Amino acid sequence: MEFLDLPACHEASGTVRLPGSKSISNRVLLLAALASGSTEVHDLLDSDDTRHMLAALKALGVGVEDRGANQWRITGVGGPFPVKQAELFLGNAGTAFRPLTAALALSDGEYVLTGVARMHERPIGDLVDALVQLGARIDYLGHSGYPPLHVHPATVASDRTAVRGNVSSQFLTGLLMALPLRGRTTTVEVVGELISRPYIGITLEMLRRFGVEVAREDWTRFTVLAEARYTSPGEVWVEGDASSASYFLAAGAIGGGPVRVEGVGRDSVQGDVRFADALELMGARIDMGPNWIEARAPESGRLKAIDLDCNHIPDAAMTLAVAALFADGITTLSNIASWRVKETDRIAAMANELRKVGATVEEGADFIRITPPPAGQLTPHAEIDTYDDHRMAMCLSLASLGGVPVRIKDPGCVAKTFPDYFKVFARIAR
Repeated sequence: MEFLDLPACHEASGTVRLPGSKSISNRVLLLAALASGSTEVHDLLDSDDTRHMLAALKALGVGVEDRGANQWRITGVGGPFPVKQAELFLGNAGTAFRPLTAALALSDGEYVLTGVARMHERPIGDLVDALVQLGARIDYLGHSGYPPLHVHPATVASDRTAVRGNVSSQFLTGLLMALPLRGRTTTVEVVGELISRPYIGITLEMLRRFGVEVAREDWTRFTVLAEARYTSPGEVWVEGDASSASYFLAAGAIGGGPVRVEGVGRDSVQGDVRFADALELMGARIDMGPNWIEARAPESGRLKAIDLDCNHIPDAAMTLAVAALFADGITTLSNIASWRVKETDRIAAMANELRKVGATVEEGADFIRITPPPAGQLTPHAEIDTYDDHRMAMCLSLASLGGVPVRIKDPGCVAKTFPDYFKVFARIAR
């Protein structure tokens, strides 16, 4: 296995221009594909996840043109996909697999969707069950409740469906994005607490940009009208990735700073910009503009522990777990059950790797509790396993700011969302 040795670092400062948001990129690509008209997409994230989505859309009859410099022209099909038989390989891209499953279930064709082994371990049964209530016909080709899937033409069934809200917000996102293909007024009820609400907020905003308004009653009932149709807005600019911003903001808070990230800020539609609020609770000094955020270490030079419900920042909360290594006291991050069904079981993985650098860690079904080693006493030369999970690799790189060398195994896994991450990190860490 390949590895990357990060040198011992003590300071971090500089400016980082963020790559495009994965969540926004794949939403925009699918909506542009289903819309009437052509859409110029600017600042699209160049990553494994978006490449899988682009390849799938092309195979399904969508016009896909690379115009260079992360700009793409998507010529929409104005409704269900015209290609009625396809086999699609989607890697480990949940932001492609879940919404495409829903859209294809309502496209009146025969489709097979597969991915890497880990994708076949990530649950999709709640989404399939919700689609079946609407008339979809979907077979599991492996274990029940998990990919790979065989999608058949749907029949007409109920105009109401229900989906559990406490497994993955991507299930509700997939349903909402697909419902305009039905041509019938349809209501989705959310059963239980809806986790990761800010990601649903992104979905609703993207639908709005493509001409579809969703009627929302609190976070428990969503209705799409029969006349809803997607229309291209002509151009869309993709925001920088707020989850990726978290690594550099944390670096500024740990390594003195200032570190400024450009591409997200006060005007962002992404919930993960609230990571900056969490860092501020830990004592970091935060400044923010409409399209930038800047972080510095506390005046004291040392962060303080927090006890935080992280439902609003599920991905960025991983970075807080590593920041806890540099905080006085015991940090508890709760309401993170969704970590268990991501690219890996992130609660278990994070616990394992934080222990390697000297932390004492307790994990539960939906929380992680971190007691850092004494200040300045991280374990040197830790070999960090990354579990084919981009966020594990990027998060644990921050341990090197504790003045200890760190080895990151399989560093190439960051290609999922941020192929140049380690080059950018090296420019700010010293």
